[in-house]
Formats: sequence, structure tokens, C-alpha cells
Amino acid sequence: MTAWNFAAGPARLPDAVLARAERSLFARDAGGACLNEQPFSGAAFRALRAHATRQLAALINLPDDYRILFLAGGAMQQFSLLPLNLAAPGQRVGYVDTGYWSARAASEAALHRPVLTLPPPGEAGLAVPDDLAYCHLTTNETADGLAWPELPAAPAGVPLVADATADFLCRPLDMGRFGLLYASAQKNIGVAGLAVVIVREDLLARSPAGLPGIWSYARQAEAESGVNTPPILALQLAALVFDWVAGQGGLPAMAAANRRKAALLYGAIDASGGFYRCPADSAWRSPVTVCWQLPDAALTGRFISEAAAAGLHHLAGHPRRGGIRASLYNAMPEAGAAALAGFMADFARRCA
Repeated sequence: MTAWNFAAGPARLPDAVLARAERSLFARDAGGACLNEQPFSGAAFRALRAHATRQLAALINLPDDYRILFLAGGAMQQFSLLPLNLAAPGQRVGYVDTGYWSARAASEAALHRPVLTLPPPGEAGLAVPDDLAYCHLTTNETADGLAWPELPAAPAGVPLVADATADFLCRPLDMGRFGLLYASAQKNIGVAGLAVVIVREDLLARSPAGLPGIWSYARQAEAESGVNTPPILALQLAALVFDWVAGQGGLPAMAAANRRKAALLYGAIDASGGFYRCPADSAWRSPVTVCWQLPDAALTGRFISEAAAAGLHHLAGHPRRGGIRASLYNAMPEAGAAALAGFMADFARRCA
């Protein structure tokens, strides 16, 4: 029986990446040291960083006036660093409220700057006051199973900032819409401990001189992400993932595969006659985090237990939302989604 890991994060890595990692990451070179035992100021690490930067920039078709930072920590660390770097004291920042993680980001920002909560866009689009330092959105809400069907254009005069952790590298991205985009690694990039921050160069001038160096986007850009010791192992794995995504056909291929996987699960939900209920509006259904509810808690627990016995693991919903959640990040093969969709259909037949 094949086992499938649907964890929201840390999430599954591509099989080919794990195989390459086993062969290469801890092999010592002629000098008697693997890369994780060498100075990050040395030639070997500089070569790794340059390769990862070039490969990622090519995958997302990054304009020339942006910088890629590879920083220790995760997305939640950026929740505080964003207002500290991009907004002056007392200046308002805007947060579009689409679910659990956008609300978490706003609550952290509010510790440092005044926050204006914005509703999701209606027919007239996203309304953003022009006095904001930036407008923040979360591209995919993993707890709620929501994703922006189409990302908005940048508001006039207000940089658009995005937490793209859950669906980074899952679909083509017009980086020119954003002043800054960030993503932690443990869903589609690699392993926990690394955050990618992509920032337009003109915004680096906003970082106050008084910020500690490790928190300053400007200082980290100047030092090529080396103000402090970078998470070397996490960056090695990220570079392997970038190579793998490129080898699979890049972001268009990732998007097509994710649509096929998601269609299998949403098809099982919609065919269940109401036994499974997806709370997300159809236009906002996420292609990478599929969330649904069963009629009661007892059936939810039974579903999780029987699914695990069938080799389908880590399907419990977010603790604040309950229900079921299946994460279909890039590394999940279509065979895994098909196995889960088959189990869902069988469970509904037996228990509805």
C-alpha cells in the first residue's frame, strides 16, 4: 500500500529532490567538508546562492529591478518585519481580510503600525486609500481553502505586498504587480527555516537605519542575505526544488497539474450529494489546499482514522477550522489525489 502525506506543512518534498539530497547534501568534498561545514562567506556557498537566485528568477520571470533575499525564519517573522521596513512610525498599512492567515498577519502588523482592514474586492475591484504604506494580501488561505481567483493590479501609488507561502511556484506569477512578495519554504520550496523575500529595489530605501541588521531588508540585500549565517541546508534543498520545477516544465506545468489534482477532490465533494460540504465559494476554491466538512464530528474523526489506515495521512483540518484539509502542493503526485478521491467516494457511499 502506498502512503500519501497531505500535511499542510512541513509538507511533502518531490521524490526526485529527496533522492538527489540523499546523494549530495552530506557528501564531503576534496577539502574534507560538505557545504554545511563550510563558511558561508566561501566560494562554495556563494555559488549555491547565485545558482538558487538565478534559477528562481528565471522561474518567476523576475524583472531586473527586484532583489531576492533568502532569510532565516519563516513567513510569520515577515508579519512584523514588513511594517518595520516599509512603513514610517504612525503610517497606516492595509490588510485585505480573506481568512485566518491574513488576519494573523494584520494582528502582528498592528503591534507596530496602525492597520486598516480591507474587504476582499467586489465588482469595482480593490479599493485602497492612497495614504497607506502598502496593501497586503494572502494569496492562498490554507486554513480556509481559499485562493484569489485572479490577483489584483497594484493600487496606484501603494505597493502591493503578498504572503504567497502556500501557492508560491504553483502557478505563473506577474511579479511586476507586487512591491514585495514573501513565502516560507516548507510548502513548495523545501524545508522549514527559510523564507524567500522578493522586493523591488526602490522599497529597500524605506528600511530605517536603526533596525537591527538581521531585520533590515536593505542591510540583508546589501549583504546578499548574509548579515547573519543563512540557513544553508534549507537553501540547498530549495535550489534542488527550483531545479526540479524547471525540469518539470516550470510554473505553467505546475499550475496544470494542480488544477487536475484539485478537480479530482472537488469532483468527489460535488458528487457526494451534500455529504461533503466545501465552505469556499466556487470562484475562490483553492487549487492547492482543499478543505471540506462532514455532517458531524464523529464522521470527521472516522474519516481521518479510516483514511490513515488506507495510507492517506495528515488530513485533519486546521485546529481553528476543523473538518478535513488535503494539501496538494507541487510535490503531491496526481496518483495521491486520485487515491484520496477514490477513498472519499467510497466513504460517502458507506456512510451517507
